[in-house]
Amino acid sequence: MNKRSATPADCRECDRDWQEKTLQPSLLQMPERLPQFTSLSGTTVKRLYTPADVEDLDFLQEVGYPGQPPYTRGIHPTMYRGKLWTMRQFAGFGTPEDTNARFRFLLEQGQSGLSVAFHLPTLMGLDSDHPLSEGEVGKCGVAMDSLADMEVLFRGIDLEKITTSMTINAPAAFVWALYLVNAEKRGRHLAKLSGTIQNDILKEYIAQKTWIFPPRPSMRLIVDTFRFGTEFVPRWNTISISGYHIREAGSTALQELAFTLRDGIEYVEAALQSGLEIDQFAPRLSFFFNAHNDLFEEVAKYRAARKVWHRVMKERFGANDPRSWTLRFHTQTAGCALTAQQPHNNIVRTAIQALAAILGGTQSLHTNSMDETYALPTEQAVALALRTQQILAAESGITNTVDPLAGSYYVEALTRQMEQGCWEYFDKIDAMGGMVSAIESCFPQREVQEAAYQYQRAVEQQEKLIVGVNAFLTESEEGGIETLTIDAEAATKQRERLREVKASRSASSVQRALEELGRAAAGTEHLMPHFMDCARQYATLGEVCDVLRGAFGTYTEPVI
Repeated sequence: MNKRSATPADCRECDRDWQEKTLQPSLLQMPERLPQFTSLSGTTVKRLYTPADVEDLDFLQEVGYPGQPPYTRGIHPTMYRGKLWTMRQFAGFGTPEDTNARFRFLLEQGQSGLSVAFHLPTLMGLDSDHPLSEGEVGKCGVAMDSLADMEVLFRGIDLEKITTSMTINAPAAFVWALYLVNAEKRGRHLAKLSGTIQNDILKEYIAQKTWIFPPRPSMRLIVDTFRFGTEFVPRWNTISISGYHIREAGSTALQELAFTLRDGIEYVEAALQSGLEIDQFAPRLSFFFNAHNDLFEEVAKYRAARKVWHRVMKERFGANDPRSWTLRFHTQTAGCALTAQQPHNNIVRTAIQALAAILGGTQSLHTNSMDETYALPTEQAVALALRTQQILAAESGITNTVDPLAGSYYVEALTRQMEQGCWEYFDKIDAMGGMVSAIESCFPQREVQEAAYQYQRAVEQQEKLIVGVNAFLTESEEGGIETLTIDAEAATKQRERLREVKASRSASSVQRALEELGRAAAGTEHLMPHFMDCARQYATLGEVCDVLRGAFGTYTEPVI
C-alpha cells in the first residue's frame, strides 16, 4: 500500500480534528494553567506547533547545513564534534596582582581563555588617584592605570598561547595599546596575538552608560582600531558588538538581536566610509549575546542572528570572503536573571542559560557564579560556574550532533519570527538615518525602557514567576554564603604604584607623546600609533583620556 507524507493542508485538517475530539474534552476536565502563555520577552506562544507553522520553509535556503550559508545551523561543519567552545570566565578585581592570581587559578581549573573585567574608573577614563575614583578602585574589576599594570596583570602568562578578551569600550583603543606594547616588550609578535576588545560604544549609549566622548568621535576611535588590527594584529577581533548589556538593561530577545546587529551595520558603514574594504576587516568582527532563561527563545535568537548577518554582509555590503559572512559570538549567562533570594537557585538558572548558548552554537561562553548578586565571585563559586560548562560538554551528550534542535516546528517558527522582527527594526532605524541618529533621538533607549517596564509589571502581577522572589518563598531565605571582599588596601597599593610610575618615567617623553596625540586628535590622523607611543612612555589612562576630552568633548545623555 502506497503511503504519502502529510501535507500542511492535511496537518491543518488533523489539527481541527485533534482540537474537536481530543483537546476540547481534555480542557473540560483539566483547563490550562494560564489564559495565555508567553515567552520571557512577552511573545505569545502557541499551544502546539505543526508542519503548518513552517509550511513554506525552504530547508536549503533557511536552514541548510552547518558551515554553509545561511549558517543557521552553525558556522563550522562539525561544530563541537571538532572543537568545544572556549570556556572564558570573566574575571577582574583589586590590583593587577590579585587578578593575575585569579587568572592562574582559572587556567589551572581548565579554563581555555581569559576575559578581563576592568573597574569603573578605567571604564570612565579615570586614573585610580582621581577624586571620582575614591571608593571604586578594584571593587568591580581590576585597576588599569598604565603599562605597569598591564605588565603585572599578565605576568607569567604566554600571550601567544592564550586568547584574551577585554571588556572595555570608551578607552578601548588605549587599553588595547597597553596590551600590545606589553606583548612587544616581552618579545611577542603582534601578528600572533589573538583576542578581543569589546570596543562597542553604541551599546553604551543604549544600555550600559559608561561612555566618555560623543558618538561620532567615538566611532572614529573604533575605525582606527579596525585599521590598525587589519594591518598589524590580523588575528585580533577589534570589536565585540554587544547585545549583552542591552538585554541586561531590560530589552526583549528580539530587541537585543536587532539593536546589536544594527550597531554592527553602523560600524561596517563607518569603516567603509574611512576607505577600508569590507573583506579587509569584516572577518574579525565578533558579537556578544546574553543567554537568558527562556531556552527556546534564546536558541532561536542565535540561529536568526547568523541568518540575518549572512544576508547583511552578502546583500547590503557585497562581501565576497566567506569569513565575512559568518557571525561569530561569545555568550554570557544573564546576570539580570540572578537573584539574591535563594542564591543557590542561580546554579540551576545558569545551567539552563549555558545550555541555550551551546544549543545555539556559541563560540565561547562565560557562566555566571551563584554569588554575583552579593559580590564578585569567590574561587569556589567561579570554579562551580566553570564546572557547569565542563559537565555540559562532557556529560550531557549535547555536543554529539550539530544543531540538535533543527527541524523542531517550534524552533524553526521562532527562528523565522526573530529574523522577520529584526528586519522590521532595521527598516525603522534606516529611516531615521542610521543607529547613531537613532541613538541621538533616543529611539532604542525608549524601546528598552518600555520593555523593561512591561517585564517588571508582569513580575509584580505574578504573570511571570521568579522562584524565590514572587513564588515558592521560604520564611528564612538561604544565606550565609561566603563572599569575596575587596579591602581598602588594594586601593592604597594601586595608588602607590601609580605614584611610582609617574616618578620614574621621563616626564618630557610623556609630555611629547601626549602633545602629539592631542595634535592628531584635533585633526583626522590615525590615532592608534599615538596610543602605542603614549603606552610605551608610561602615560596613564587618565592623561590620555583627558587629551581626548579636550579634542572631542564629552557626552551628556538627553533626558528621556
